[in-house]
Amino acid sequence: MEQYKVTGMSCAACQTRVEKAVMAVDGVSSCAVNLLTNSMGVEGNASPDKIIKAVETAGYGASLKNANVAAGYGDSLQNVGEAAGYGTSHKGADEAEDIGTDSETKQLKNRLIASVVLVIPLVYVSMGNMMWGWPIPEFMAKNHVAIGIYELLLSGLIMVINQKVFVRGFKGVIHGSPNMDTLVALGCVASYCYSLYALFAMTACVQDGDMNRAMYFMDQFYFESAAMILTLITVGKTLEARSKGKTTDALKGLMKLAPKSAVLLVDGVEKTVDIRDVKRGDRFVVKSGDSIPVDGIVIEGASAVNESALTGESVPVDKLPGDSVSAATINTSGYMVCEATAVGEDTTLAGIIRLVSDAAATKAPIAKIADKVSGIFVPCVLGIALITFLVWILVGADFGDALTRAVAVLVISCPCALGLATPVAIMVGNGVAAKAGILFKTAAALEQTGRTQIIALDKTGTITTGIMKVTDVIPSTGMPREEVLRVAYGLENKSEHPIAKAICEYAKEEGIECAEAEDFKVLPGNGLCGVIDGGEIIGGSASYIEELLGGTGALPEGVISELSSQGKTPVLFTKGGKILGLVAVSDIIKKDSAEAIEQLKKLGMYVVMLTGDNRLTAEAIAKQAGVDDVVASVKPDGKESVIQELMKHGKVAMVGDGINDAPALTRADLGIAVGAGTDIAIDSADVVLMKNSLMDVAAAIRISRATLRNIRENLFWAFIYNVIGIPLAAGCYVALLGWSLNPMFGAAAMGLSSFCVVTNALRLNLVKPYSTKHDSRRNSLAINCRDVMMKLQGKKEDAQCCGEDEIARCCGENGNARCCEENGNARCCEETENAQCCEKIIGGDVLEMKIAVKGMMCGHCEMHVKKALESIEGIESATPSHEEGSVTITMSKEVDEELIKAAIVEAGYDYAGKID
Repeated sequence: MEQYKVTGMSCAACQTRVEKAVMAVDGVSSCAVNLLTNSMGVEGNASPDKIIKAVETAGYGASLKNANVAAGYGDSLQNVGEAAGYGTSHKGADEAEDIGTDSETKQLKNRLIASVVLVIPLVYVSMGNMMWGWPIPEFMAKNHVAIGIYELLLSGLIMVINQKVFVRGFKGVIHGSPNMDTLVALGCVASYCYSLYALFAMTACVQDGDMNRAMYFMDQFYFESAAMILTLITVGKTLEARSKGKTTDALKGLMKLAPKSAVLLVDGVEKTVDIRDVKRGDRFVVKSGDSIPVDGIVIEGASAVNESALTGESVPVDKLPGDSVSAATINTSGYMVCEATAVGEDTTLAGIIRLVSDAAATKAPIAKIADKVSGIFVPCVLGIALITFLVWILVGADFGDALTRAVAVLVISCPCALGLATPVAIMVGNGVAAKAGILFKTAAALEQTGRTQIIALDKTGTITTGIMKVTDVIPSTGMPREEVLRVAYGLENKSEHPIAKAICEYAKEEGIECAEAEDFKVLPGNGLCGVIDGGEIIGGSASYIEELLGGTGALPEGVISELSSQGKTPVLFTKGGKILGLVAVSDIIKKDSAEAIEQLKKLGMYVVMLTGDNRLTAEAIAKQAGVDDVVASVKPDGKESVIQELMKHGKVAMVGDGINDAPALTRADLGIAVGAGTDIAIDSADVVLMKNSLMDVAAAIRISRATLRNIRENLFWAFIYNVIGIPLAAGCYVALLGWSLNPMFGAAAMGLSSFCVVTNALRLNLVKPYSTKHDSRRNSLAINCRDVMMKLQGKKEDAQCCGEDEIARCCGENGNARCCEENGNARCCEETENAQCCEKIIGGDVLEMKIAVKGMMCGHCEMHVKKALESIEGIESATPSHEEGSVTITMSKEVDEELIKAAIVEAGYDYAGKID
């Protein structure tokens, strides 16, 4: 998307006019104009010159923003600053804090001061003396013409000071796009011109000696109305501009984080340089208390880094050699030497600023109704003003009164509030989210998050840590726990397997001494063996050790099956043919996953876990996490199919972090990627979570809902203001209630309406994203997702329960029982809700085979076997179980057993034949 800066817009009508002009250009596929930031995003293959010409033809100015400068932060922040609607002056990092200063705000302030200085004496004479008898100079008290000339000059000066209103207003008329300034300009010119006519008429009456008639015309002076209208409009615009500046405080705060310099290490000597002079590959020094200048990787030293500026997480993160660091984070302790990996616009900080500012340049779907109204608003108001004038003339009102009503209609109408209702709330909401480490890529993503009904969560790396950890150490009867760990550490220390790494790391944390293993060997697919303290040590899966020794020795009865049912992988260790004990490892859930999922459910979300793991492991994790349902043994394209099915029943958000999640992230109504995920996952997502925590998913929903609520409030205020104000100004309530409106009060109301909308949006800064106090189930589904999950897991609606089909019998009583003893054309499926089901297969078009595979020890092994088998043509799915040492294969056609055997062996495991 190309970003442009647009000048000359004053209201929503201008915004609509620019969008229509650009959309008419050949090659433009979409255009979103943001009145708040005076920016425009355009997609398509049209040339920038054509787009700029179209904007200029419509009566506005446009320039292409330079989005490709990567010299350093000064240029980077200049670019993103422009994207946020700031000035165009080129500033370096040392002036970053001034980028957000809006020169137009200063101009408005100067205009306001000058207008107030002149309007006070004007009102004193025109209203104070005539209405309340305030004293004025004697020559004016006796000379009504002098009073008229006095008002003429002061009001004229005020109109000159606020000439921009007239230039923009009449320029809009010339280009066929009347705007808010057109309404104000017409109202002021009409008042001023009629007052000028009254002054000449009064002068003629004075010369003729007709003082009664002269006093009548003096009462028809509306010079002060024209001046007060402009002054009050300027008051409102100034307040609005100041408030609009505050809506980008979060973005400006991020920009201020940019470091100004870096300390490079050149030939062993520290050298301070400007941040723009840092290049990829340079080595830089970060001392305690310093801000890290660019993204890099730690080469030497260690420290704790405060990353709250980027992630919102206040707890410092330990950094060791090999770990990555990000620009604008703070080194809280220690000394580090790092190598620059990303500089300028390529840093994480610049990326965050770009995401936030780009989101502001997009348009939320909820804004469409306001855009439609804004497009016809000004012509309608002009028509209403004309009708108002004519009707009052026809009912007998004098010319002055009829003109007053028409002017009041013109100046009270406010399309600006309609145009600001959505973008100001989006900008503030994005800022609040950015502070919490939540980045919405578009305004539509921010809106969609709050409308989500179903949350689909990837398991590995999203719900779980994605890292194997030791969960249990169980020694055999009479064997010290420390001895089991010492032997396990010594044997596993020479392996690179994820399970081995987990055991070694745990032993180190426990302070266990590493035994020296000799004659180390890998038993492919089964485990490891070696000699420790003169005895042969074997470490392997439960099934392998049981087969080797014919039992589990002195281990507590049922412990292996219990651990397996919890999704853990038990690794048994033997010495001299006797079992020493076992170490269980598992991909454990994150500390806050269960709480986060509970919060999502309280927000009305139906939470589903998707994983490629076997069902036993998946259900164990699902039970700990508290999800509503789980779909196991699914491939990446299978996850996409699940998302497609869920989307038929509600708005779906997919949360993931891996490459295999990218198709599902793209397919879902909303894709959410955790910040620790892969670049592909992040690129595919609509929302990026900088912290690797599911708590931020709930926080994102709260921010979105608060923003949507704020937008609705703004739109309601903008609409109701005009619905009530315009009839009041036209005099519709005079006959019924005796209410009428002076144009000056109408101008004040118009100026303050936009200010109220912006101020209301600023209340979003008070939102607490992690507070559950106001959570509600507003988007709860009205469907039973259990039926959906049955379909996804292969359980058809016509599945019959055990005992109802004569050709199938079932066994087992508990929840995990499967149907067995298949007969004829019946195939059994997994139980649901304590009811074992059987599914009839007509014609036998789905084939199943169960094979024995030796050597699988954990979930990772299962994934290798699953991937190897599912690559064979004709195999629809493979469900391995390392606990049973088996794989259940579903085929769409007969597959040569030799192909299956070859795939198993190539994956590094032993094929042990079919299981009848």
